[in-house]
Amino acid sequence: MPKRFLHVAGLVLCFGLLAGPTIAAEPSTKRELPPIPLSIDEIHAWIDRTHPLLKGAGTEKVMARGKMLKALGAFEPTVVNDTELERFISSSDPGKGTQTGGFNDTLVEARHPWGFRYMAGVRQPIGDAKIPDLSFNNGNQQVLLGGFFPLLRGLITNPENAELQRSELADPRADVRIAQTRQDLFLAAATQFWDWVAAVKFLEVQRRAVGIAEDRFRQVEGRAKAGAVAPLDVVEANQEVQRRREVAIAAQRFVEQEQLKLSMFLWEHNAPVLPPLERSPEFPAQVLVPTQETIKAHKIQAKADRPEIKEIDIEAKLNNIDLELAKNNLLPSLDAEAAPARQPEKFVLGLGYRFGLELRIPILQRKSRGEVLEAQGKADRFVLTQRFREQQVVIDVDNALSAIERTKERIAAAVESLRLAKTLEEGERFRFSLGATSVLFVNLRERNSVDSEGQVIRAKADYQKALALYQWSIGAWGKSMPSSVPVMYRARD
Repeated sequence: MPKRFLHVAGLVLCFGLLAGPTIAAEPSTKRELPPIPLSIDEIHAWIDRTHPLLKGAGTEKVMARGKMLKALGAFEPTVVNDTELERFISSSDPGKGTQTGGFNDTLVEARHPWGFRYMAGVRQPIGDAKIPDLSFNNGNQQVLLGGFFPLLRGLITNPENAELQRSELADPRADVRIAQTRQDLFLAAATQFWDWVAAVKFLEVQRRAVGIAEDRFRQVEGRAKAGAVAPLDVVEANQEVQRRREVAIAAQRFVEQEQLKLSMFLWEHNAPVLPPLERSPEFPAQVLVPTQETIKAHKIQAKADRPEIKEIDIEAKLNNIDLELAKNNLLPSLDAEAAPARQPEKFVLGLGYRFGLELRIPILQRKSRGEVLEAQGKADRFVLTQRFREQQVVIDVDNALSAIERTKERIAAAVESLRLAKTLEEGERFRFSLGATSVLFVNLRERNSVDSEGQVIRAKADYQKALALYQWSIGAWGKSMPSSVPVMYRARD
């Protein structure tokens, strides 16, 4: 019997060892991963991808191409087919009586940006005609060549060429407007994002304070039933619960308000998307303030990269085009022209080509002098405006740096204040547990702690907004970025 018992026990032990790993290998209950915290880079990528205002600014590129095509339309070749007939009596041979003659012209006309106009084609006579110049096909057809050549006013600088130069600046001007829209959207989105994060954090603080007040109310109510405290303390504790619930409800409303505002930067399928509260991130670690050398480099770069500076530069170039055109209009008009005869009667009688040279000299030049004065005044204004914009850029950078420095100091002071408030709160709770103080003083200490924690949240949010303001002030968001930014998963602590 002992041996059989040992054999049975051994078999049971073996089966137990074999069954052990099988049980351990059973799948455990799956836990859902916490949501990926929303980041400012993701919001900016979302704006680049779907925001209607940025897409609307992008239509400036389409309009710029339209202006270019419109300006080029003044220089595109035109095919002309012209048929003209006249009935006349020849003065050289009245005996022939009434004659009918004319021509059919097929030609191409075009204009050069320098102000030249030229044509080339073929003329087919209708009726008897004498062709003195450039005839071919046994004198039955004529080569048509002609041109208009401005020698002073309108040479190189003319209204059509000026419009073409303006259209060439339309594309960089569109880029500047897109960059300005992008800058403003990114700054507004960053500001609203951190306001939303701060509102969520403040709501968490208020809900935690409500939970503490409810626990104390139950504690005081139990002690009052045992006769350890006065019933009035129960009323005091209950009143504090209701007060904190009211503050928490107001905080919930504030979160919903900031959430709706933030949704205006998050668009999907042509509609704003509410950011889920679960994706509210923690405040990131503080970023070091750039060095003085980096700040100087950023200021120099901002003077060149900020859209406001680029816009002034483009406006000045557009005004220079108007100024050159106005100065050109002060010149006398001296035009040379060579063209075939356009009157059927003269052509049939033997007139082939006509040549002309015309000189026009305005006397007072009031219009042109006024245009020059107006353009020169605008040029002087743009110089002063650019000087002001450059100083404004420097002030914007200094203002952002000041905000970063002061918010860092605020965070340090608020954190220390919170530490002291927590110390007082814990001490007051300990005294309350010994019966050395009342519910009122405990509530006051806890309110002080909540207020101090709110100051820390506001200081941290202002610090992140100051960093965003610095990025805006140096023009870092003016350049287009990839439409999507990879988001690294980072669970909450």
